[in-house]
Amino acid sequence: MSRRIYWCGSQGSWPFSSLLSVLSLPYPTVLFFSPHSLSLTVSHSLYLCDAGPWVECLPVTRLKLGKLKVVRRQLLQRYEHQPFVSCLAGLYGCQWRRYQRARSQPGECCCSKVECGSFGLLILTFFLSFLFLYFWSEAQNDYIDFDWFNFGTLGFWFPWSLVLLVVAAALFTYIALLLTGIVVTLAFSVTATAILSDLWSKEWKTLLLSLQVTAPFLHVAAVSLMAILSWPLALHFFRMNKKVRQVAVLGLYLSVLFSLYLVPLGMYSPCIKEAGMLGPTPTLIGHRGAPMLAPENTLMSFEKAVEAGGEGLETDVTISYDGVPFLMHDSTLRRTTNVAEVFPNRTHLDASLFTWAELQQLNAGDWFLSRDPFGTVSSLTELDRLQAQNQSVPSLAQFLEVAARSGRLVLFDLRRPPYGHPYGDSYINTTLQVVQAHINSSQVLWLPSEDRELVQAVDPELQQTSGEKASLQELTDGHITRLNLHYSTMSQQQIWKYQSVNISTNLYVISQPWLYTLAWCAGAQSVTTNSVHVLSNINKPLFLMTPEEYSLMWILTDAVSAFLIIAIFIFHCRQTHENGPYSKFRTELSDVWSVSSVNIRPDLRSTPSSPISPHLPTITEE
Repeated sequence: MSRRIYWCGSQGSWPFSSLLSVLSLPYPTVLFFSPHSLSLTVSHSLYLCDAGPWVECLPVTRLKLGKLKVVRRQLLQRYEHQPFVSCLAGLYGCQWRRYQRARSQPGECCCSKVECGSFGLLILTFFLSFLFLYFWSEAQNDYIDFDWFNFGTLGFWFPWSLVLLVVAAALFTYIALLLTGIVVTLAFSVTATAILSDLWSKEWKTLLLSLQVTAPFLHVAAVSLMAILSWPLALHFFRMNKKVRQVAVLGLYLSVLFSLYLVPLGMYSPCIKEAGMLGPTPTLIGHRGAPMLAPENTLMSFEKAVEAGGEGLETDVTISYDGVPFLMHDSTLRRTTNVAEVFPNRTHLDASLFTWAELQQLNAGDWFLSRDPFGTVSSLTELDRLQAQNQSVPSLAQFLEVAARSGRLVLFDLRRPPYGHPYGDSYINTTLQVVQAHINSSQVLWLPSEDRELVQAVDPELQQTSGEKASLQELTDGHITRLNLHYSTMSQQQIWKYQSVNISTNLYVISQPWLYTLAWCAGAQSVTTNSVHVLSNINKPLFLMTPEEYSLMWILTDAVSAFLIIAIFIFHCRQTHENGPYSKFRTELSDVWSVSSVNIRPDLRSTPSSPISPHLPTITEE
C-alpha cells in the first residue's frame, strides 16, 4: 500500500484525525515524528514516512523487532546533517551523494588506526611535495645549467627543468586539493629530491639562501595556518572523553605553535639592517654577454649586454689548433654550433682541435632560435632574429674590441688545451699577447691561476682575480684585487672582511631578482648574470627591513594569532559546558525516534477527543 498526503505547514500542525482517516488507519494510533522522517506504528505494521512537500508512507509488514535497530541506523545515516564532512567527501573523493558510514561513540576518536595511519602518510606526502616544489622553484636561477647538463647526457635539447617544475606544481596542487594519488606523489617527491640532491647538492644552499628572503613571510603564513587549525582542534578537544588523548593532541599543537613563535629569534637575513647601511648597487657583468637576448658568446650577445646596461663582460676562451684564441664555453662545438652538419664526423672532437679557418665555417646562432633555451626568442624583433641567425664563432680579439670600444670590464675563463695540442704549453702567453694588443690591461680581470706570478710580472696593470677563497694574507701576497665566487658561498661577514683589505667580491651566476637582492644586501661589489636587461631595472632591494620593523612584524603576528587561538578555545569550552559534551550526538540520535510498542495498553485507548499519553512503552532492540 502506498498513499500520498499533500500538506501545508509544519508537522506539528498536521490534522491528526484527518491523517488517520486518509490512511484508513484505526483510531487511536500512535505517531512519532522527527524533523526529517516520520514513523507510524499501526497495529503490527510499521510505516516509514519521508517528510517533504508530500509524505509517502510505506507499510513494512511482519517486521522483525531485531531489525528495528538496522532500520533506525539507516535512517540516521541517511538524514544525518554533516555539511563539512559531505563537502570534504565531495572535494577529496568526488563522492557528492550521501553514503553510509560507521558511527563513532561519543567522545571516541572518529577514525580507525588504519585511517589515522593513512592521514599521517597524507600529511607526510603533502609536506614532501611542498618541500620539493619550493626547492625546485627556488632553483630557477640555475635551470639553464640543468638543461645543458641533460643535453650533454641525452644528446638532444629539451627544457626538462620547466617540465619538472610543472609536474611538481601539478602533483602538489593535486595532493593539496584532492588528497588522492598519495603513493604516486610521495614516490615522485622522494625520488626527484634524492636524485637532484645527489647530482645537484649545491641547490640546497640556494634553498637556504631563499629563506633569508622568504622566511618572514613563511612565518606569517605558518602562524596563520595554526590559528585556522585551532577551530577544529578546539572543537574536537572538548569532546574527547580521555585525558591522555587530550593532553597528547593539545601538547603536540602547542609545541608546534610555540616553535613557530620562536623561529624569528634564530632567523638571519642581510636584508634586515639599520637604515642607511645599504651599500651601492652591484655592478652587472654579462655572463657570456646577454644569453637571454642573443646566442651566448657571440658579438651580438656582448653588444646586447652593453645596450642593457652591463658594466662588464664575461666569456670563455679556448685556443684553436693553429693558435687563435676564440670564444667557446664547452669542450666540444656540438651544443652551440652546427658542427654536426658541417663536420659530421668530428661532432664530439675537442673544440681546440679545429683550426680557425674551420671554425669560421660554423654557424653559432641558429641553435639559439631553434632551441630557445630561455624562452625569450618570441620577444625578439624580426631584425634581431635575422642577426642572431647569422652569428659566427668570434675570436678573443673581436670580443676585446667590443669591450674596449664601450669601456667595459672583461672577465674570462681560459681553458687549457688537451694533451698534444701545439699550444699546450704556451696558451697563456698567446692569450696575454692578444689581450695586450687589443685592450687596456686595467680593464681586464685576469682569472687564470696558472703562471699568475709570471703574468703579473709581464703586465702588472691586470686586475688579478681569484676563483677560490683564501686567507687575507695569501690574497694580499698574491696581489689579488677581486674574488670571483659562486653565489652559494655568499656571506655578508666574509664580503665585509675582504672589503676591509680592498678586495672586491663578484658573485656568479645571479639571474633572479631575489638573489640579486641578497647579493646587494650582503655587500657584493658585482655579480655575473644572464639577465642584465632585467637586473639593471631594479633600483631597490625587493626585501629590506630595519630590525625594529621586523620585530614589530613578528611580535604582532604572534600576539594576534595567540589572541585568536585563546578566544577560539574559550568559545568552544563555553559551548561544551552550556550544551553538554555530547549534545550534538544526542541531537543526531533524536532525529529518529524509538518505535512505540505494537500493543497499546487498554488504559491508553480513548475516544477521539481523549488526549494521548506521552508515557509510552518502547520496544527493546535486540
